[in-house]
Formats: sequence, C-alpha cells, structure tokens
Amino acid sequence: MELSSKLMQEAVDAFSRMPGIGKKTALRLVLFLMQQEEREVKKITDAIIALKEGIRFCERCNNIADNKLCSICSNPSRDHSAVCVVGNLRDLIAIESTHQYKGEYHILGGVISPVEGIGPENLQIETLIQKSNSGDVNEIIMALNPTIEGDTTIYYISKKIREINPEMRITTMARGIAFGGELEYTDEVTIARSLATRIPYDSYQSKND
Repeated sequence: MELSSKLMQEAVDAFSRMPGIGKKTALRLVLFLMQQEEREVKKITDAIIALKEGIRFCERCNNIADNKLCSICSNPSRDHSAVCVVGNLRDLIAIESTHQYKGEYHILGGVISPVEGIGPENLQIETLIQKSNSGDVNEIIMALNPTIEGDTTIYYISKKIREINPEMRITTMARGIAFGGELEYTDEVTIARSLATRIPYDSYQSKND
C-alpha cells in the first residue's frame, strides 16, 4: 500500500505494527484521526503517553497498577488466601471477565520454553514460591494455557512449592479448554466452568502419567 502522503504512510505503517491491525485497518484509523478536531486527537495521544510513562506493575502480583498494589490485591473483599497463577495479563483479564473468581492472581510473565530460551529464572516463579510460603496462602490455582510449555511450567512450580510446603493445596483448571488452546480466546462460560470444577494437581498429574 503506497500513499501519496509520506506522513500518512508513516502513520499507517506505525498503526499496522500493532497486533491484529493490518494495513487496511490502519488506514481506516488514520483517516478517522484526520477527520477529528485537533483537541480530540490530542486526548488520544496524551492518553497513550500517560499510559506509557505512568503505568506501574503491582508489587504483589505483577498486574498493571496505578499504585504499588493493583486494584485486586488492594481490595479487602477479595480472597487473599487463593492465588491464581496465569502466564500474562491477557489471561488475567480473561478470567476476571467471568466475574466468578474472587481471589488474587500472580502473573508469571510467560511460561518455560527451552525452544524460545525462556527458563524458570526468566519468569516470576521465585516470587510465587515465596508468596506460597508466607503463611497467608491456602491454595495455588494453576491457570496456564493447556500446552506442553504450560504443563511443564505447572510441573516445575508445583515441585518447587511442595519441596518447601508439602501441604499446600495446588489445583489446576478442569480441561474444558482444548489442549493447545489459549485462555484469552476461550469464552467466559468455559473459563468459569473450568475454574469452578478445578481439580487437585496431583489427581490431574496421575491421570496423565
């Protein structure tokens, strides 16, 4: 797609680098912005800059936050004895959208993947282990994508936690989600059901040995 305006071309190229946005969608966005009044465009650009410069990460769970703790960890009505382990922010949002889970989260920042050069040391695993040994947590819920990498990560974390706290309750989501699927693309009803019918990890592991 070649445009007669270099400025427009650069704007389209910039938008098209965003996930899920192709050249045609990028062009529609650029044309939309061009039709807006300057103050409206400034609101958008100011919001993006403020997001980039001001966003923080929760000191407790690694969720996005405006302060030291995110709105979930700082909410006294949440069940702080349960921790749902997810791979990334998109998975947290997918589970929160069900409005069924009332505990805390812990974002790992990915999963163990030797092919991609991601080991346990590259993830927020050590902080999770420390959290599980704090005495405040009664259950660790593994909600990683049902993939080989996800299962490997669950196995590694469960083993490490049990070495320190053999009595910790570790559960995993029921397999209503197809193997190889991703939480963020799974419907809310399926996610809610998988959480509600979660099973002890030891039971899941014995079935798959």
